[in-house]
Amino acid sequence: MNAIKLAAAAILASTALTGAAVARDQVQMAGSSTVLPYASIVAEAFGENFEFPTPVVESGGSGAGRKKLCEGVGENTIDIANSSSRIKQSDIDLCASNGVTEIQEVRIGYDGIVFASDINGAEFAFTPADWYNALAAKVVKDGELVDNPNTTWADVNPDLPAQDILAFIPGTKHGTREVFDEKVIEAGCEATGADTAFEEAGMEDGCTSLRTDGVSVDIDGDYTETLARLEANNNAIGVFGLSFYENNTDKLRVATMGGVNPSTETIASGEYPVSRPLFFYVKNAHLDVIPGLQEYVEFFVSDEIAGPNGPLAAYGLVSDPELAKTQEMVRNRTPMGALN
Repeated sequence: MNAIKLAAAAILASTALTGAAVARDQVQMAGSSTVLPYASIVAEAFGENFEFPTPVVESGGSGAGRKKLCEGVGENTIDIANSSSRIKQSDIDLCASNGVTEIQEVRIGYDGIVFASDINGAEFAFTPADWYNALAAKVVKDGELVDNPNTTWADVNPDLPAQDILAFIPGTKHGTREVFDEKVIEAGCEATGADTAFEEAGMEDGCTSLRTDGVSVDIDGDYTETLARLEANNNAIGVFGLSFYENNTDKLRVATMGGVNPSTETIASGEYPVSRPLFFYVKNAHLDVIPGLQEYVEFFVSDEIAGPNGPLAAYGLVSDPELAKTQEMVRNRTPMGALN
Protein backbone atom coordinates (compact mmCIF):
# COMPACT_ATOMS: atom_id res chain seq x y z
CA MET A 1 0.00 0.00 0.00
CA ASN A 2 1.33 3.45 -0.86
CA ALA A 3 1.77 6.09 1.81
CA ILE A 4 -1.67 7.32 2.81
CA LYS A 5 -2.42 10.76 1.42
CA LEU A 6 -4.81 12.80 3.50
CA ALA A 7 -7.49 15.31 2.51
CA ALA A 8 -10.19 16.97 4.60
CA ALA A 9 -12.27 18.25 1.70
CA ALA A 10 -15.52 16.50 0.84
CA ILE A 11 -15.29 14.09 -2.08
CA LEU A 12 -17.45 15.12 -5.01
CA ALA A 13 -17.59 12.37 -7.59
CA SER A 14 -20.24 11.14 -9.99
CA THR A 15 -21.65 7.66 -9.94
CA ALA A 16 -19.96 5.36 -12.46
CA LEU A 17 -21.91 2.48 -13.95
CA THR A 18 -20.12 -0.27 -15.81
CA GLY A 19 -23.23 -1.50 -17.58
CA ALA A 20 -26.90 -2.13 -17.09
CA ALA A 21 -26.36 -5.67 -15.82
CA VAL A 22 -23.39 -4.80 -13.59
CA ALA A 23 -23.55 -3.04 -10.23
CA ARG A 24 -22.03 0.43 -9.91
CA ASP A 25 -18.38 0.38 -8.96
CA GLN A 26 -18.32 3.23 -6.42
CA VAL A 27 -19.21 3.03 -2.76
CA GLN A 28 -21.89 5.62 -1.96
CA MET A 29 -22.76 7.11 1.42
CA ALA A 30 -24.69 10.02 2.93
CA GLY A 31 -25.60 11.42 6.32
CA SER A 32 -23.99 13.27 9.20
CA SER A 33 -22.16 16.55 8.59
CA THR A 34 -20.12 15.75 11.72
CA VAL A 35 -18.90 12.46 10.27
CA LEU A 36 -18.50 14.00 6.79
CA PRO A 37 -14.88 15.23 7.16
CA TYR A 38 -13.73 11.90 8.64
CA ALA A 39 -15.46 9.92 5.89
CA SER A 40 -13.98 12.26 3.28
CA ILE A 41 -10.45 11.75 4.60
CA VAL A 42 -10.89 7.98 4.50
CA ALA A 43 -12.57 8.02 1.08
CA GLU A 44 -9.75 9.99 -0.53
CA ALA A 45 -7.06 7.84 1.08
CA PHE A 46 -8.94 4.71 0.02
CA GLY A 47 -9.20 5.89 -3.59
CA GLU A 48 -5.48 6.66 -3.71
CA ASN A 49 -4.30 3.42 -2.12
CA PHE A 50 -6.69 0.78 -3.51
CA GLU A 51 -7.70 -0.34 -6.98
CA PHE A 52 -11.22 0.94 -6.44
CA PRO A 53 -12.78 4.30 -7.35
CA THR A 54 -12.92 6.96 -4.67
CA PRO A 55 -16.18 6.57 -2.72
CA VAL A 56 -18.89 9.20 -3.00
CA VAL A 57 -19.47 11.04 0.30
CA GLU A 58 -22.53 13.25 0.74
CA SER A 59 -23.94 15.08 3.75
CA GLY A 60 -27.58 15.87 4.53
CA GLY A 61 -27.84 15.01 8.23
CA SER A 62 -27.82 11.79 10.24
CA GLY A 63 -31.55 11.19 10.09
CA ALA A 64 -31.69 11.82 6.35
CA GLY A 65 -28.75 9.47 5.78
CA ARG A 66 -30.36 6.66 7.77
CA LYS A 67 -33.61 7.18 5.88
CA LYS A 68 -31.77 6.90 2.54
CA LEU A 69 -30.05 3.72 3.72
CA CYS A 70 -33.45 2.22 4.44
CA GLU A 71 -34.99 2.97 1.03
CA GLY A 72 -34.21 -0.56 -0.12
CA VAL A 73 -31.55 -2.81 -1.65
CA GLY A 74 -30.00 -2.21 -5.06
CA GLU A 75 -27.51 -0.04 -6.89
CA ASN A 76 -29.85 2.95 -6.80
CA THR A 77 -29.66 3.01 -3.00
CA ILE A 78 -26.71 4.02 -0.82
CA ASP A 79 -24.40 1.55 0.91
CA ILE A 80 -23.55 3.46 4.10
CA ALA A 81 -25.26 6.00 6.35
CA ASN A 82 -22.95 8.20 8.42
CA SER A 83 -24.46 9.18 11.76
CA SER A 84 -23.52 11.32 14.75
CA SER A 85 -26.28 9.72 16.82
CA ARG A 86 -27.25 6.11 17.24
CA ILE A 87 -29.75 4.56 14.86
CA LYS A 88 -33.34 4.38 16.14
CA GLN A 89 -35.56 1.33 16.25
CA SER A 90 -37.90 3.17 13.89
CA ASP A 91 -35.03 3.31 11.36
CA ILE A 92 -34.41 -0.40 11.73
CA ASP A 93 -38.12 -1.11 11.27
CA LEU A 94 -38.22 1.09 8.15
CA CYS A 95 -35.21 -0.76 6.75
CA ALA A 96 -36.83 -4.12 7.39
CA SER A 97 -40.07 -3.05 5.72
CA ASN A 98 -38.06 -2.18 2.58
CA GLY A 99 -36.05 -5.40 2.52
CA VAL A 100 -32.92 -4.11 4.28
CA THR A 101 -32.70 -6.88 6.83
CA GLU A 102 -29.04 -6.85 7.92
CA ILE A 103 -27.26 -3.67 9.02
CA GLN A 104 -23.83 -3.36 10.58
CA GLU A 105 -23.35 -0.71 13.26
CA VAL A 106 -19.76 0.57 13.07
CA ARG A 107 -18.62 2.88 15.86
CA ILE A 108 -15.68 4.94 14.61
CA GLY A 109 -14.77 6.91 17.74
CA TYR A 110 -15.99 9.80 19.87
CA ASP A 111 -16.59 13.51 19.45
CA GLY A 112 -17.68 16.35 21.70
CA ILE A 113 -20.30 19.04 21.19
CA VAL A 114 -18.88 22.46 21.95
CA PHE A 115 -20.30 25.95 22.43
CA ALA A 116 -18.29 28.63 20.70
CA SER A 117 -18.48 32.33 19.96
CA ASP A 118 -16.45 34.96 18.14
CA ILE A 119 -12.74 34.78 18.94
CA ASN A 120 -12.81 38.38 20.17
CA GLY A 121 -15.98 37.98 22.20
CA ALA A 122 -16.63 37.43 25.88
CA GLU A 123 -15.68 34.26 27.73
CA PHE A 124 -18.47 31.90 28.76
CA ALA A 125 -18.60 29.17 31.39
CA PHE A 126 -21.85 27.30 30.85
CA THR A 127 -23.87 24.60 32.55
CA PRO A 128 -26.75 22.66 30.95
CA ALA A 129 -29.10 24.62 33.24
CA ASP A 130 -27.88 27.88 31.64
CA TRP A 131 -28.76 26.63 28.16
CA TYR A 132 -32.13 25.33 29.28
CA ASN A 133 -33.03 28.64 30.93
CA ALA A 134 -31.84 30.52 27.86
CA LEU A 135 -33.62 28.54 25.14
CA ALA A 136 -36.56 26.68 26.68
CA ALA A 137 -40.05 27.89 25.79
CA LYS A 138 -41.06 27.68 29.44
CA VAL A 139 -38.94 27.95 32.59
CA VAL A 140 -39.57 27.85 36.32
CA LYS A 141 -39.81 31.23 38.07
CA ASP A 142 -40.80 31.44 41.71
CA GLY A 143 -41.98 27.84 41.58
CA GLU A 144 -44.24 28.37 38.56
CA LEU A 145 -43.88 27.49 34.87
CA VAL A 146 -43.84 30.70 32.84
CA ASP A 147 -43.03 31.75 29.29
CA ASN A 148 -39.28 32.33 29.10
CA PRO A 149 -38.63 36.01 29.99
CA ASN A 150 -34.81 35.93 29.70
CA THR A 151 -33.24 38.24 27.13
CA THR A 152 -29.56 38.22 28.11
CA TRP A 153 -27.20 35.54 29.38
CA ALA A 154 -26.89 37.55 32.61
CA ASP A 155 -30.66 37.13 33.09
CA VAL A 156 -30.04 33.38 32.95
CA ASN A 157 -27.04 33.42 35.26
CA PRO A 158 -25.58 36.61 36.82
CA ASP A 159 -22.09 35.16 36.39
CA LEU A 160 -22.49 35.21 32.59
CA PRO A 161 -21.95 38.28 30.36
CA ALA A 162 -24.86 40.69 29.88
CA GLN A 163 -25.01 39.74 26.22
CA ASP A 164 -28.22 39.21 24.28
CA ILE A 165 -29.16 35.55 23.92
CA LEU A 166 -28.78 34.37 20.34
CA ALA A 167 -27.95 30.73 19.70
CA PHE A 168 -27.41 28.88 16.43
CA ILE A 169 -28.13 25.21 17.06
CA PRO A 170 -28.26 22.19 14.73
CA GLY A 171 -31.61 21.60 13.04
CA THR A 172 -33.71 18.59 13.92
CA LYS A 173 -32.44 16.46 10.99
CA HIS A 174 -28.94 16.43 12.48
CA GLY A 175 -27.69 13.80 14.92
CA THR A 176 -25.94 16.57 16.83
CA ARG A 177 -29.36 17.99 17.69
CA GLU A 178 -30.47 14.73 19.28
CA VAL A 179 -27.40 14.75 21.54
CA PHE A 180 -27.80 18.48 22.26
CA ASP A 181 -31.41 17.94 23.31
CA GLU A 182 -30.55 14.98 25.53
CA LYS A 183 -27.30 16.05 27.18
CA VAL A 184 -27.85 19.79 27.37
CA ILE A 185 -31.52 20.77 27.19
CA GLU A 186 -33.02 17.75 28.98
CA ALA A 187 -30.16 17.68 31.50
CA GLY A 188 -30.73 21.39 32.15
CA CYS A 189 -34.45 20.86 32.48
CA GLU A 190 -33.82 18.27 35.18
CA ALA A 191 -31.22 20.42 36.92
CA THR A 192 -33.66 23.34 37.23
CA GLY A 193 -36.56 21.18 38.41
CA ALA A 194 -38.61 22.08 35.35
CA ASP A 195 -39.03 18.39 34.48
CA THR A 196 -41.02 17.86 37.66
CA ALA A 197 -43.15 20.93 36.96
CA PHE A 198 -43.92 19.68 33.45
CA GLU A 199 -44.81 16.24 34.77
CA GLU A 200 -47.20 17.74 37.30
CA ALA A 201 -48.75 19.88 34.56
CA GLY A 202 -49.16 16.89 32.23
CA MET A 203 -46.83 18.41 29.63
CA GLU A 204 -44.91 15.37 28.43
CA ASP A 205 -42.61 17.10 25.91
CA GLY A 206 -42.16 20.33 27.83
CA CYS A 207 -38.43 19.98 28.39
CA THR A 208 -37.51 19.95 24.69
CA SER A 209 -39.92 22.67 23.54
CA LEU A 210 -37.69 25.61 22.60
CA ARG A 211 -38.40 29.29 22.12
CA THR A 212 -39.80 30.51 18.80
CA ASP A 213 -39.10 34.23 19.31
CA GLY A 214 -35.86 34.28 17.33
CA VAL A 215 -33.25 33.70 20.03
CA SER A 216 -32.92 29.98 19.21
CA VAL A 217 -32.19 29.48 15.51
CA ASP A 218 -32.07 26.05 13.86
CA ILE A 219 -29.29 25.59 11.31
CA ASP A 220 -30.16 22.96 8.70
CA GLY A 221 -26.81 23.19 6.90
CA ASP A 222 -23.44 22.04 8.18
CA TYR A 223 -21.06 23.75 10.61
CA THR A 224 -19.76 26.09 7.92
CA GLU A 225 -23.21 27.70 7.81
CA THR A 226 -23.19 28.07 11.60
CA LEU A 227 -19.76 29.70 11.41
CA ALA A 228 -20.96 32.10 8.71
CA ARG A 229 -23.92 33.08 10.92
CA LEU A 230 -21.54 33.78 13.82
CA GLU A 231 -19.34 35.92 11.63
CA ALA A 232 -22.41 37.98 10.74
CA ASN A 233 -23.63 38.08 14.39
CA ASN A 234 -20.61 38.55 16.65
CA ASN A 235 -22.65 38.24 19.86
CA ALA A 236 -24.14 34.84 18.99
CA ILE A 237 -23.18 31.42 20.35
CA GLY A 238 -22.91 28.44 18.00
CA VAL A 239 -23.06 24.71 18.62
CA PHE A 240 -20.30 22.74 16.85
CA GLY A 241 -18.50 19.42 16.86
CA LEU A 242 -15.12 19.51 18.60
CA SER A 243 -13.16 18.72 15.45
CA PHE A 244 -14.73 21.64 13.56
CA TYR A 245 -13.86 24.00 16.39
CA GLU A 246 -10.29 22.68 16.58
CA ASN A 247 -9.88 23.46 12.89
CA ASN A 248 -11.21 27.00 13.37
CA THR A 249 -9.52 28.16 16.56
CA ASP A 250 -8.43 31.33 14.75
CA LYS A 251 -12.10 32.34 14.50
CA LEU A 252 -13.79 30.81 17.54
CA ARG A 253 -13.58 31.02 21.33
CA VAL A 254 -14.86 27.90 23.07
CA ALA A 255 -16.81 27.86 26.33
CA THR A 256 -16.43 25.45 29.21
CA MET A 257 -19.33 23.18 30.13
CA GLY A 258 -19.74 22.18 33.75
CA GLY A 259 -16.32 23.68 34.44
CA VAL A 260 -14.56 21.45 31.90
CA ASN A 261 -12.77 22.64 28.78
CA PRO A 262 -13.58 20.46 25.75
CA SER A 263 -10.60 18.57 24.32
CA THR A 264 -9.76 15.14 23.01
CA GLU A 265 -8.30 14.35 26.45
CA THR A 266 -11.38 15.37 28.46
CA ILE A 267 -13.67 13.56 26.02
CA ALA A 268 -11.55 10.40 26.11
CA SER A 269 -11.58 10.45 29.92
CA GLY A 270 -15.34 11.07 30.07
CA GLU A 271 -14.78 14.28 32.05
CA TYR A 272 -16.37 16.56 29.47
CA PRO A 273 -20.15 16.10 29.84
CA VAL A 274 -21.32 16.65 26.25
CA SER A 275 -19.67 13.93 24.21
CA ARG A 276 -21.05 11.22 21.96
CA PRO A 277 -19.99 8.21 19.87
CA LEU A 278 -19.95 8.54 16.08
CA PHE A 279 -21.15 5.76 13.77
CA PHE A 280 -21.74 4.61 10.29
CA TYR A 281 -24.24 1.95 9.25
CA VAL A 282 -23.54 -0.55 6.48
CA LYS A 283 -26.07 -2.38 4.30
CA ASN A 284 -24.77 -5.97 4.42
CA ALA A 285 -26.67 -6.99 1.29
CA HIS A 286 -24.32 -4.72 -0.71
CA LEU A 287 -21.04 -6.10 0.66
CA ASP A 288 -20.55 -8.70 -2.07
CA VAL A 289 -22.17 -6.59 -4.79
CA ILE A 290 -20.54 -3.15 -4.62
CA PRO A 291 -16.80 -3.45 -5.39
CA GLY A 292 -14.62 -2.17 -2.56
CA LEU A 293 -17.36 -1.83 0.06
CA GLN A 294 -15.99 -4.45 2.47
CA GLU A 295 -12.46 -3.18 1.88
CA TYR A 296 -13.53 0.41 2.59
CA VAL A 297 -15.20 -0.53 5.87
CA GLU A 298 -12.17 -2.52 7.05
CA PHE A 299 -9.84 0.30 5.97
CA PHE A 300 -11.86 2.89 7.87
CA VAL A 301 -11.59 1.07 11.22
CA SER A 302 -7.99 -0.05 10.77
CA ASP A 303 -5.42 1.01 13.37
CA GLU A 304 -3.59 3.16 10.84
CA ILE A 305 -6.74 5.17 10.08
CA ALA A 306 -8.98 5.18 13.19
CA GLY A 307 -6.31 4.44 15.80
CA PRO A 308 -4.95 7.05 18.24
CA ASN A 309 -2.05 7.89 15.93
CA GLY A 310 -4.04 7.93 12.69
CA PRO A 311 -5.22 10.83 10.53
CA LEU A 312 -8.72 10.87 12.01
CA ALA A 313 -7.29 11.48 15.49
CA ALA A 314 -5.14 14.23 14.02
CA TYR A 315 -8.31 15.85 12.69
CA GLY A 316 -10.04 15.67 16.10
CA LEU A 317 -11.67 12.24 16.43
CA VAL A 318 -11.20 10.60 19.81
CA SER A 319 -10.11 7.04 19.09
CA ASP A 320 -12.38 4.29 20.38
CA PRO A 321 -10.67 2.26 23.13
CA GLU A 322 -12.66 -0.76 21.89
CA LEU A 323 -11.54 -0.38 18.27
CA ALA A 324 -10.25 -3.97 18.14
CA LYS A 325 -13.74 -5.24 18.93
CA THR A 326 -15.16 -3.15 16.08
CA GLN A 327 -12.51 -4.49 13.71
CA GLU A 328 -13.50 -8.07 14.55
CA MET A 329 -17.18 -7.29 14.05
CA VAL A 330 -16.43 -5.76 10.65
CA ARG A 331 -14.36 -8.78 9.56
CA ASN A 332 -17.21 -11.08 10.57
CA ARG A 333 -19.87 -8.81 9.02
CA THR A 334 -21.85 -9.01 12.25
CA PRO A 335 -25.31 -7.44 11.86
CA MET A 336 -26.87 -5.52 14.70
CA GLY A 337 -30.00 -6.76 16.43
CA ALA A 338 -33.14 -4.97 17.56
CA LEU A 339 -32.70 -2.09 20.00
CA ASN A 340 -35.90 -2.80 21.95
